[in-house]
Amino acid sequence: MISRHSKLSALLAALVGLSACGASSTQFAGGQPFQIVGTPPPPPPVVVAPPPPPKEEPKPPPRVELRDNKIVFNEKIQFEVNKAVIKEESFSLLHDIAEVIKKNPQVKKISIEGHASAEGLARQNKKLSEDRSKSVMDHLVKKEAVEAARLTSYGWGIEKPIASNDDETGREKNRRVEFLVTEQDVTKKQVEIDGTTGKERVVGETKETQTAEAPKSEKQPGLVTPVEKK
Repeated sequence: MISRHSKLSALLAALVGLSACGASSTQFAGGQPFQIVGTPPPPPPVVVAPPPPPKEEPKPPPRVELRDNKIVFNEKIQFEVNKAVIKEESFSLLHDIAEVIKKNPQVKKISIEGHASAEGLARQNKKLSEDRSKSVMDHLVKKEAVEAARLTSYGWGIEKPIASNDDETGREKNRRVEFLVTEQDVTKKQVEIDGTTGKERVVGETKETQTAEAPKSEKQPGLVTPVEKK
C-alpha cells in the first residue's frame, strides 16, 4: 500500500516535470488519470547595458581672445615685403580681432604696437613698424568699424625683441604686431559664504578704471637705403 508521503512525492515530481514540458496526462497508482495544465515562466529578460556616451573632442582654442591686458592670437598679420600694406590673407584675422574688441566694451583703449627684426637700419625698421601699426589701426577703423577713439598705434622697431636676431626663426618671431590694453573698466565683487547653503553670494560691487601709459609715436625721417625682408 502506497503511503500518503509517497503519493505526495510522486505528485511533486510530476508537477516539476510538467512545468518543463507543458500540459500532459498522468496517472497515479490506484487512481484515475487527470491532466495538469501549466505554462513555464518566461526566462528573465536580458539586461543590455547602454553604450557609453561618445567621447567629446576637446574644443579648439579660440582664434583670438582677450587675456587680462592683451589681445592674444597665434597667427601673424602679414604685410607685403618692406611695406605697410596688409595682405588680404590677414583680413579675416583682423575681422576676428575687431569682433573681440567690440564684444568687450569695458576695454576703453588699445595700443597697437609694431615690432621688427634687427635686419637693416634701426631707424628705418622703426619707421616701418610705425607705418604697419598705423595701417592695422586704419584697417580696423575703416573696414571693421572699430571706434577710432579706442585705438592708438606705435612702432618700436627693434627695441623689444622676444627672440634672438641671430637666426631666421628668431627674426621671424620678432616681426609682429601686438594689441595691448592700456585702459579698461574693472568690476570687483565682494562675496561672502552663505552659512546655510554654503554658496557664495555677492554683497557688493565696485568699479574702477585701470590705465597703463601708452607709448607716443615720434616722427622718424624716412631713409631710402633698401633693407631686407621684415
